[in-house]
Amino acid sequence: MHFKHPEILYFLFLLIVPILVHLFQLRRFKKEYFTNVRFLKALSIQTRKSSKIKKWLLLACRLLLLTFIIIAFAQPYFESKDSKNASNELYIILDNSFSMQAKGKKGELLKRAVQELLEETPENVNFSLLTNSENYWNTDIKSVRSALQNLKYSATPFQLDNIMAKIKAHKSAFKKDIVIITDAVGLDEKQLKNSDATDSPLFIIPKAEQKNNVSIDSVFINKTLENFYEISVQISGYGDDFNPIPISLYNENKLIAKTIVTLDTKKKNLNFTIPKQSFHGYFSIVDNGLNYDNTLYFSISKTKKTNIISIGEPTKSNFLSRIYTSEEFSFNNYTLSALDYNKLEEQDAIILNELDEIPQALATTLKSFVGKGGNLIVIPSAISSITNMNSLVSNFGNLTFNSLENREKLITKINFNHPIFNSVFENKVTNFQYPKTKSSFVLSSPNPAALSYEDQSVFLTSIANSVSAVAIFAAPINIENSNFQQSPLIVPTFYKMAMNNQKNGVNALIIGNNNPHLTEASLNKDAILTVKGLDEQFIPIQQILNNKVKMTFNDYPEQAGNFRIYNKKEWIENISFNYNRTESDLASANDNILSDYKTIESIPSLFDTLQTDRTDNQIWKWFVIFALLFLITEMAIIRFLK
Repeated sequence: MHFKHPEILYFLFLLIVPILVHLFQLRRFKKEYFTNVRFLKALSIQTRKSSKIKKWLLLACRLLLLTFIIIAFAQPYFESKDSKNASNELYIILDNSFSMQAKGKKGELLKRAVQELLEETPENVNFSLLTNSENYWNTDIKSVRSALQNLKYSATPFQLDNIMAKIKAHKSAFKKDIVIITDAVGLDEKQLKNSDATDSPLFIIPKAEQKNNVSIDSVFINKTLENFYEISVQISGYGDDFNPIPISLYNENKLIAKTIVTLDTKKKNLNFTIPKQSFHGYFSIVDNGLNYDNTLYFSISKTKKTNIISIGEPTKSNFLSRIYTSEEFSFNNYTLSALDYNKLEEQDAIILNELDEIPQALATTLKSFVGKGGNLIVIPSAISSITNMNSLVSNFGNLTFNSLENREKLITKINFNHPIFNSVFENKVTNFQYPKTKSSFVLSSPNPAALSYEDQSVFLTSIANSVSAVAIFAAPINIENSNFQQSPLIVPTFYKMAMNNQKNGVNALIIGNNNPHLTEASLNKDAILTVKGLDEQFIPIQQILNNKVKMTFNDYPEQAGNFRIYNKKEWIENISFNYNRTESDLASANDNILSDYKTIESIPSLFDTLQTDRTDNQIWKWFVIFALLFLITEMAIIRFLK
């Protein structure tokens, strides 16, 4: 037993007072003589023996009464079994990612967790609350009640390692109790590495009852017809035994198509035909799973021709005019002597087609062109100076032209994951007629090759920055040196190289993906573009690049939807934002990796455990009760014992 105020026990010396009083009252009986015994009739006869017993009982009661009162004021207690952690700081990590929309036994997982926190957290407990998007340091349940009641689902996926890093950066002299409330969707071993074992994190894992979920993943233009687009939407099913799913297509909130899809495979593509014009709408489905991935917003800009210039001999550029047709492109070819440098800044892509020598002025202009969002394609000449070529490509990255090899080589490998060929082929092609080159340069590049020779050396590679790309061939592709112009690869290769970052397709950005977005607009230095939606507007980070504006959105907007870009009140472009689909697979909840960590059943159990294990057992109330009992006993002895 321990005492909160042990110094009060010195008052036990006061017990000598009732002892002295008692000794004083134990004096001898004194005889009194009366003249007449009739005065004693109303008196009770009290013997010397009964009087002594009564006084000893009163002494005992008074001593015990005073003893228990003094001990009660000293506040005795029994120390808790986990008292050494009683001063720990409490940190609660609450996962509010979209997977917490799943329904458990008592409703949506996040809403139920919030309700239990509001109901079960003691008002006198201080803690810090961290979610995917918000931090509340050194607070209490009264202070964060409103924030919890209005807590929204976050577009940021749950990243435990990032939140743990914030807690570790929050310096404190005390140990930390870290409680993590998550459904464990997307949780992996890497994220757990930042969990400090000395802080003993506790996990509360709410479980979803229904793990079937259907999501709309992407939309793209499958075919471009004369007056129509055939757009394809990809739907993914996570789980088993799906009911038929209704899917609707809206343009400006106007329903234009609706059908029923049966998920007989994990992924399924549906095709819709829409007029070949600007589009600003969304796809929508209805299922019994998560809600956040049931809508995919997208925009299609009005068709605009892509400006392309080829610099080289006309006879070597005839194949380019057949690829860059007048329906989609504004294509021109100039010899180096006839080139107007002022036109270069107006282009979307520039092709250096086997120039024997690249002037320094042109190299400087191309460096600025690529930095401002233009795409560059470099086809070397067999008689090009290696020094001259390396002087050009060094402006864009770590790539080097080495010696020219005069031997025939087959182009045998396609990197289907490379940005040039991503989404070009429905299936991986393994048996095609290999094109070849008779002579080629040896390219040294840290970047992955898009096309490779049979000896694994590079034929085509690219260097990308945030807004553009530079594609570089290792060999001339004129008909004297190569049959690449007759290969089926020639059209998709040059089409994708020129169209990199051009917006002649579907616009459907992902919130939190920091890839910049280029908008065509001619602004003065003081102009600012604003992105506006129905319920939200913001000003992105932006940089003026000649006739384009580079915008970076970071974590904006907060909600998915269709937005418009304005220069003051002037409409510039439509743009669409969607949530990342990383939370869609509820079956990816991996609570098995938490076997080495302590888990607890629920939030009420958490605070019950902390209260039981870390709260000292206060027993001063019992001493007060015993003191009152001895006071009553004393009064009873005085009144009833004769």
